[in-house]
Amino acid sequence: MQICGLIGGRRAKPDSKYFAGSGKAEEIAATVAASQAEVVLFNHALSPAQERNLEQLIRCRVVDRVSLILDIFASRAKSAEGKLQVELAQLEHLATRLVRGWTHLERQKGGIGLRGPGETQLETDRRLLGDRVKMLKLRLARLSRQRETQRRARSRNRVRTVALVGYTNAGKSTLFNALTRAGVYAADQLFATLDTTSRRLYLEGVGEVVLSDTVGFISELPHSLVEAFRATLEATAQADLLLHVVDGASSAREHQMLEVNKVLAEIGAAGVPQLLVINKIDLAGIDPGVARDEYGKLQAVRVSARTGLGLDLLRQSLADLLKDAAPGDTEPGHAGMVTPTGIS
Repeated sequence: MQICGLIGGRRAKPDSKYFAGSGKAEEIAATVAASQAEVVLFNHALSPAQERNLEQLIRCRVVDRVSLILDIFASRAKSAEGKLQVELAQLEHLATRLVRGWTHLERQKGGIGLRGPGETQLETDRRLLGDRVKMLKLRLARLSRQRETQRRARSRNRVRTVALVGYTNAGKSTLFNALTRAGVYAADQLFATLDTTSRRLYLEGVGEVVLSDTVGFISELPHSLVEAFRATLEATAQADLLLHVVDGASSAREHQMLEVNKVLAEIGAAGVPQLLVINKIDLAGIDPGVARDEYGKLQAVRVSARTGLGLDLLRQSLADLLKDAAPGDTEPGHAGMVTPTGIS
């Protein structure tokens, strides 16, 4: 893929027809014509009407932020459940855009088979899509009940659970592999992990805990995607402790932390205690260490999952926080909602 041009702009509010305003839309159209670009990406969510108007003006395919994220998720999903979740989000997003592809078929047709008497092609397509969405939701609900049964079994056995959360590409999977030797897929790319993976981790003085790697978050995460992945993200909301992994080398780390906490609130995990893990200290030029507030309460641990720096401090911090907490306890140790301390 080759980038043919980058066009930015500022508006007090989006234009109802083109989102970017007629003048900016004409500029985009001219750039597309001059470069013969095949796709225009908007880093914003567009309404179906805005997408349709832009495509008519620009004469090429227009993809908004939501569609792009869904496409990336579709290419990354590996497990059966992950594929179901992505398909559900895609279909719910497509449902608002069906009219784009079927305007030439908006006429009533009687017939035998899928279409009923007097049903238009668009109505048929909507009905079939609705049936598929219902089926996907039923299958995901069954998987959610199975996961709840497993969670209750762990609780009865007094097994503590820890979930890794963080902005996409913060290094969660690399940290997960470093702690558990799980060998899950980890790469320097957005949404390398879509499927929740859990492994047992032994901590001195605590015993075995269950550590879960989860999907990374991103700003303006599509609501349909959050809903589709709600079953998977239940592991986060029901954990005893969250390890909030932050890219210590990113200049946008504070913004990313806020975005992660927004999604955690949306899925009902805002009250789960957190331990901040500043990752990639080897790239940021930061020494490994532990940060505490003025009362001596643990706030953050600085590590490098790639090189192993500080992992012994992280294991000890986890043990200190969990050894006095029973499974399901909402207040292990002194961890809690954290602010960007201990980064430098």
